[in-house]
Amino acid sequence: MRRRPARAFPSGGVDVASAAMRPVAPDIWQIDGFPAHGVNAYLVGDVLIDAGTRFWTKKLLRALAGRRVSLIALTHVHPDHQGAAAALCAALNCPLACGEADRSVMEGREPMRPGTRLLRLSAAVLSGPPHPVARPLRDGERVGDLRVVGAPGHTPGHVAFFRESDRLAIVGDALLGMSLLTTRRGLHEPLKVFTHDPAENRRSIRRIAGLQPETLLFGHGPPLRDRAALDAFVAALPAEAPRR
Repeated sequence: MRRRPARAFPSGGVDVASAAMRPVAPDIWQIDGFPAHGVNAYLVGDVLIDAGTRFWTKKLLRALAGRRVSLIALTHVHPDHQGAAAALCAALNCPLACGEADRSVMEGREPMRPGTRLLRLSAAVLSGPPHPVARPLRDGERVGDLRVVGAPGHTPGHVAFFRESDRLAIVGDALLGMSLLTTRRGLHEPLKVFTHDPAENRRSIRRIAGLQPETLLFGHGPPLRDRAALDAFVAALPAEAPRR
């Protein structure tokens, strides 16, 4: 059977059938698994944002074949985001970055947070090995065209990435674009059993909404291009208790 040639996209991507990833914005490609959008990673230019589980190594290497990757940057250090990071850094000869407060976890000096039984079980099955963090990320820094936005709560060092040119935000698990229980699309807070500080995470959601993003890219869920839906979701969040 003759192989169908890859179809070019205006953003420089290629057909999903040949590359195992889809363009979602100019110079940004989404790589996901089953179910669709269930766990996502993103290639932004030559930076890979997140790295799935440890079982994603071959998938990501196939998707990235022929492309230069200068950095792997994690939104946070949980099993379904850091899993293939160490293997990819070795295979692609590139450094690793994550939020400064998650660095000790990525390097294996502290356990993942929160210390719930379910997260410990997930880590035992899905996590990749520790790896040195060459670049601890801080709020306001730049990663290529992206600005690092501190978004702690889900983990202490959770970060989001914001591109001012088209008001696009990659939000990791600070905010979900689908239910992890039903896979139904829609905005959700991350499950408390996987969240270090839910109140702090709500503050981070409000901070992300304050950027007025036109596009949201999630760790879990399809892209969202509906700012009114985000504004309504944030308005319905429980009021914060006073900080002591």
